Amino acid sequence: MSPDRLIYMANQIGKFFQSQGHGKAVPGIADHIKKFWDPRMKRAIFAHLDGGGAGLEPDVREALISLKQTTTLPAAP
Repeated sequence: MSPDRLIYMANQIGKFFQSQGHGKAVPGIADHIKKFWDPRMKRAIFAHLDGGGAGLEPDVREALISLKQTTTLPAAP
């Protein structure tokens, strides 16, 4: 999946949680991505984040940073 598509999807998740306020949005975004994105998607969005994370909304970026710190992904096939 292209980074642009993943950025779009992550930002859409962020928009959904935005109305809950920052304190609930960031963990909500992280939890959603943790539960519903497969390891390849997470690996790709984490790589994008490592490359600067262009295009990611602030709450999404914060959620991905916290998720990356607590996630162990299986080795890439």
